[in-house]
Amino acid sequence: MNYRHLGRTDLRVSNLCLGTMTWGEQNTEAEGHQQMDTAFEAGINFLDAAELYPIPPKSETHGRTEEIIGSWLKKRKKRDDVVLATKVMGRSSNTWLREDGSPGELNRRQIEEAVNKSLRRLGTDYIDLYQVHWPDRNVSQFGSNPTVWADPDPLEGENPIVSTLEVLSDLVHAGKVRHVGISNESAWGVMQYLNAHQALDLPRVQSIQNAYSLLNRTFEVNLAEVTHRENVGLLAYSALAQGYLTGKYRNGALPNGSRKALYNRLQRYEKPGSAEAVEKYRELAGEFDLDMGQMSLSFAASRSFVTSVIIGATTMKQLKSNIAAVDVTMTRELEARINGIQQLHSNPAP
Repeated sequence: MNYRHLGRTDLRVSNLCLGTMTWGEQNTEAEGHQQMDTAFEAGINFLDAAELYPIPPKSETHGRTEEIIGSWLKKRKKRDDVVLATKVMGRSSNTWLREDGSPGELNRRQIEEAVNKSLRRLGTDYIDLYQVHWPDRNVSQFGSNPTVWADPDPLEGENPIVSTLEVLSDLVHAGKVRHVGISNESAWGVMQYLNAHQALDLPRVQSIQNAYSLLNRTFEVNLAEVTHRENVGLLAYSALAQGYLTGKYRNGALPNGSRKALYNRLQRYEKPGSAEAVEKYRELAGEFDLDMGQMSLSFAASRSFVTSVIIGATTMKQLKSNIAAVDVTMTRELEARINGIQQLHSNPAP
């Protein structure tokens, strides 16, 4: 396992991060604990959660993921060994996450309520990395990095980025949060956060959590240069395209217990051209005698702008296979062949 600095902080995080969004829905508390035990034995020291988890979000389950992490931390007494990340939701029509039933937005009252609840569920006094899950403003496409621009409707009552960062600054000064990050953001959004940091001496965003995979390399178009030069590390999510880059859904397959079978929420990875691209990467992996999923994770982890790749699993077999990706070497030849496929099958699943 390799370790990298989180942004410009002194925190060193493993280049694989354990994602947790299935715990409390597809995975039980005991299974979540087993995954954390296995991951930490393998050298992973980084956990990523959110107040909204598990996914799919529901009023009766939200917060369970953080509670499972909290019970593990209490049982194993490993708080000082863990880099713990979680998130506050952005603008949303969701009305069941806040005590007063307000739709979600990034104002002071809601952020403070969210962080206090997360701290209580996690059973800790501080969060190492507190992230804005998605923007308060309307964007052209969720993830904030579309390949086709659609003018977003103006949003009445939008909370400016600087006001959100001011609240996060107060949380840092209060000792509840060590560092701040963003997620599903654009290059413009990143620069707004960085400009506010420089102009007003507010906390510097240290990371951005966006989708990045062989089916979605849109991060490279504008965000990669911004984050690489500014040391805002990418925490890459969906590096396996929610399972499509393992081959599990090839030719219309629908495995029992899979997220597609249970929730039918994977349309982001079913756009025109996606299946053809998956086949090309499967053939390439076979040619190099590699597991396609491990090749996909290795590619993401090898990028200079990536700090850590978030892996998620519902079975121990999946988790161990994902962790084994650290043993795959991304050679120049393999990278060149991957780039050749990208040129012909560019970003079918942004």
